[in-house]
Amino acid sequence: MAAQKINVLFGRGHLEVTVPDGVAPTVVRKMPVDKLADPSGALRAAFDDPVGAPPLDELARGRSSACILICDITRPVPNGLFLRPMIERMMASGIPAEAITVLVATGLHRPNEGAELAELVGDPWVLDHVRVENHFARDEAAHVDFGRTATRGTPVKLDRRFVEADLKIATGLVEPHFMAGWSGGRKVVAPGIAHHETIRTFHSARFMEDPLAIQCNLAGNPLHEEQLEIVRMLGEVYALNTVVDEDRDLVFVNFGEIIESHLAATAFAEASTRVAVPRRFATVVTSAAGYPLDKTYYQTVKGMVTPLDILAPGGTLIIASEISEGFGSPEFRAAQDRLVALGPERFLKTLEAKTLADIDEWQSEMQLKPMRLGRIELYTTGLAPDERAATGVSIIADIDRAIADSVARHGDPNVAFVPEGPYVVPVHGE
Repeated sequence: MAAQKINVLFGRGHLEVTVPDGVAPTVVRKMPVDKLADPSGALRAAFDDPVGAPPLDELARGRSSACILICDITRPVPNGLFLRPMIERMMASGIPAEAITVLVATGLHRPNEGAELAELVGDPWVLDHVRVENHFARDEAAHVDFGRTATRGTPVKLDRRFVEADLKIATGLVEPHFMAGWSGGRKVVAPGIAHHETIRTFHSARFMEDPLAIQCNLAGNPLHEEQLEIVRMLGEVYALNTVVDEDRDLVFVNFGEIIESHLAATAFAEASTRVAVPRRFATVVTSAAGYPLDKTYYQTVKGMVTPLDILAPGGTLIIASEISEGFGSPEFRAAQDRLVALGPERFLKTLEAKTLADIDEWQSEMQLKPMRLGRIELYTTGLAPDERAATGVSIIADIDRAIADSVARHGDPNVAFVPEGPYVVPVHGE
């Protein structure tokens, strides 16, 4: 009998994993959802019949300018499907092309430029007809100061290009997010186009260590609540929300008032994304979701956190990530160096006293969660030797051998496989 093979997302394709003899695999995937047979037709319907708002044609009529937010290259959003139709409707309703800006909501990530920007936008027509620009969180003059949130005192500064636009639309992908509950919607605004002080407040230990700041949870989630308060400061904001399957094909799209439409999209996504698993496993094999999420070690950490609910205490989490671009930022690399030098407990104590987190150290803080629970093993074709040491996890050269070794170490032949990584949320006991 041929050995069983399981493909996990890796780079722009898949990594074929051979299930060792004697292993009983449990493969955790999203619940089946039909692909949209006519994505363009579904998009037209979304524009014509929005959630909690008039049709896009009416919204655009009489407006002098518009700003459309798009996620950066770390999210596989089908921008090439919807940007041109959205812009053409705006222009047909009287907004001049020169008054329309597509703004890449980079947060504190690097800008997307050149060929990468063309890939991100997905349609040369858009680049030829309107301005497409990046957000720079450290550009002081580029932000409008709204003061502080009433509930938790978060400083609120947002990109002037969005704030001053007559029509404001955020676009994005609705997927589980390991801190904010769900991506998309209000998160594209903050931290997407927020000033570094806003972002660094969100990522301080006060928020990060809150037990309700977890994937798929909005109730009482302090990050979500702050994001809603910030969006309401802007007044009238709309959103286009998408959900894609493991093949990156569209399975859902809606448009409308940003909060109401986002909640409708999260309800759809949750029905397929949260997957009940009846037991915990001493060995869990997962991915960082492939390209574009697994370009950096920074984003790889998300894949380590999402499946923790089904990892038995003291178990082994094996994650595959290409990491073609290294750590992601010098700041994150520096945080990892501190984590390795200090150890998890001392590193966390250095974070807890800060009101503003150092840039990108929050991802090192998130890595503490799987480190507290068990052993992390990383299979990657990227990273130089010194970079591998700075991950703070065990690097493996053979993922098949690592699975067999883990099974032998724990004396448990049952292994969970989560091929799509953080796009699936396994939940124990539901």
